[in-house]
Amino acid sequence: MTRVRTRRAGAALAGAAVVAAALLVALVVVPRDDGDGAREPVLPPPGAGVDYQIGGAYDPPPGVEVVVRDRGDAPAPGAYNVCYVNAFQAQPGAEDRWDTDLLLRDAAGEVVYDEDWGEAVLDLRTAGKRERIAAKVGRWIDGCAERGYQAVEPDNLDTYTRFPRLLTAGDARAYAALLADRAHARGLAVAQKNTAELAPDRARTGLDFAVAEECGEYDECAAYSAAFDDRVLVVEYTPDGLAAACGRWADRLSIVRRDRAVSPEGAAGYVRETC
Repeated sequence: MTRVRTRRAGAALAGAAVVAAALLVALVVVPRDDGDGAREPVLPPPGAGVDYQIGGAYDPPPGVEVVVRDRGDAPAPGAYNVCYVNAFQAQPGAEDRWDTDLLLRDAAGEVVYDEDWGEAVLDLRTAGKRERIAAKVGRWIDGCAERGYQAVEPDNLDTYTRFPRLLTAGDARAYAALLADRAHARGLAVAQKNTAELAPDRARTGLDFAVAEECGEYDECAAYSAAFDDRVLVVEYTPDGLAAACGRWADRLSIVRRDRAVSPEGAAGYVRETC
């Protein structure tokens, strides 16, 4: 389902219960070595407290075990950290950082933009282009691993739904699988971002868990829960969405409500609520 998407424009814990949670996270996030020096990806714990900080990093509130941050920010100490990467579109104004033939073009030869964000769309229509794009984004994924993240969230998997005359679900699946291979090689788990219709294709894409915006609001949480064994980070943006997600999924999924700008704590408009 196409909807308004929320992305960025570019605490010490106390108490015995919180200490126990921190110890749990420490156990969860240490990757295993498979014997040849490669790390085996570790999945986020289902139902863990989560915070979505892609609009700016701040100290995670008490009880938070999983934190999602932009790749430009350092991971949160003591948490399971997910690294946000804009993988299917160029950042605003960053078209010149891409080979021109890797930017999607319409029948008139004009670069195609996601107008909501002013972002040029990447051209995934051939295997060769997908491999070249994945190589560039793969370097960002490598950077996430080097900084100490445990997982990566490649955003805009659903781009094809906004440009159905130019891109297909097959293009998105094939490219996502390349990103999953790169991340897994670096010991990172990989999230499926939104796109409930692709959740049943998990075996083909190689994706490990889900980041689902507004699945309570749009009654899509069941699709992600079934496909990813309850390893779903739910981000809601309205009181009704939070109530819907919590009413059915509070004891199974990781759920947080954020403001649509995902503002850092202390900024105007900051909202964070949980079940």
